[in-house]
Amino acid sequence: MAGKRKRKHTMPEVEDLSKPSKWRLQHGDFSEAMREADPETGTPVLHRRAVDTLGQMLANGTITQEMHDAGGYFRALFRRAALDGMARSPLIRLPGKTADALSERNIDARRKVAEALDALGGHDSAAGSCAWYVVGLEMSVREWAMRQGWGGRPVAPPQAQGMLVATLSVLAGHFGLVPRTRAA
Repeated sequence: MAGKRKRKHTMPEVEDLSKPSKWRLQHGDFSEAMREADPETGTPVLHRRAVDTLGQMLANGTITQEMHDAGGYFRALFRRAALDGMARSPLIRLPGKTADALSERNIDARRKVAEALDALGGHDSAAGSCAWYVVGLEMSVREWAMRQGWGGRPVAPPQAQGMLVATLSVLAGHFGLVPRTRAA
């Protein structure tokens, strides 16, 4: 007489929360874990930073450290200028106010972004479009090349990467990260 088989109870695999999940690792790499102090509490924490387009290009040797820093500075100005297109809602609303006013900090950042875009040839130039979408809005180079391109025309991804390198080079010169040399 055969008895009922008992099912073996297995414990589900416990995910290591100190590492990125398998799903997240499919969508890009991470830097090595860095041990830092939490700014609020002072307790030691382990940070892993997602590697972005500029980080990958720096790691591959496609761009220099100065170009990477110029891209990071432009991205920070872009965010500070509130040009990233993300709608924000203040947590505390004052009655009778319908729109948020820009602060002096936002206005100054917008002025600096406009100056950088002018140095690149304007917003409608190839370098200006690349800076706005790839560096500022953090769109991938391939996505910008296929969707936006320049002047509404798609650009081949290798050419788009060359445009990004040229854009970062001009930004590094504009922000004073590399010395300007005289043409002979």
